[in-house]
Amino acid sequence: MSLRDIRRHVGQLAIIGFDGHTVTDDVRLIAREFDLGGVVFFARNVATPEQVSDLSRESQELAAEIPLWISVDQEGGRVARLKRPFTEWPPMATLGRAGAPGDEALAARFARALAAELHAVGISLDYTPVLDVLTNPKNPVIGDRSLAERAEDVARLGTTIIRALQDAGIAACGKHFPGHGDTSVDSHVAMPLLDLPPDRLEAVELVPFKAAIAAGVASIMTAHILIPSLDEEFPATLSPAVVDGLLKKTLGYQGLVLSDDLAMKAISGRYGHSEATVQAIVAGCDAVPWLA
Repeated sequence: MSLRDIRRHVGQLAIIGFDGHTVTDDVRLIAREFDLGGVVFFARNVATPEQVSDLSRESQELAAEIPLWISVDQEGGRVARLKRPFTEWPPMATLGRAGAPGDEALAARFARALAAELHAVGISLDYTPVLDVLTNPKNPVIGDRSLAERAEDVARLGTTIIRALQDAGIAACGKHFPGHGDTSVDSHVAMPLLDLPPDRLEAVELVPFKAAIAAGVASIMTAHILIPSLDEEFPATLSPAVVDGLLKKTLGYQGLVLSDDLAMKAISGRYGHSEATVQAIVAGCDAVPWLA
């Protein structure tokens, strides 16, 4: 492979955000120089369903050989980029509070309806469901984004959502590996510490991710958290021990591994953009969203 080929394919590692309701000149320039992996839409990119559909089509026209991921963070509750007239879904905790056995049917109905809206406007990847187990009720970043406080319930409802989304043609993304539910710091502003032994991680945090892998989840997103029992130096997103070792080799995951947004302060505050990007790829991430 020539240096030119390598240069072009480097862009496949990037899923980028941008401002405005149309594709910017900067994004077009990047796409001409490098094969983009995809784009991500935020509220700043959304005006009407018709406009989002046009933006998806316009973005997809940037693809050279491989179709782009057209992605969005549409969980429900406080993490929802598509507002009215799109459906404004309640937070995921609402599904968990519904209680078995009806909660699975409700989760499947929700996921099918969500998938229909995303498909209608050309979106192919949704960064959901959250698979973090809410073992710390004062967690400032997860909270009601979590499906439940018990690992088994998160696994059960999470896999229901994954299957329903993917059966409808929308790639799902389980997050935030290996588990962000017991932290007390928001990784958007600082580096959280998860000081838990491996046996506790195995018994709680990893349970929903194992279930998601068994269900064929299309992608998994890493967490910007430091877990000394797994890696004393690097946070999970940048850790070969966590991404390549635990997720890919130990758990056998063969799907797409995405880092969380590298612009978040847990990463950008400690590592430069270039250093963080390189280290995430070294760790085993297949794509590195830079959303800010």
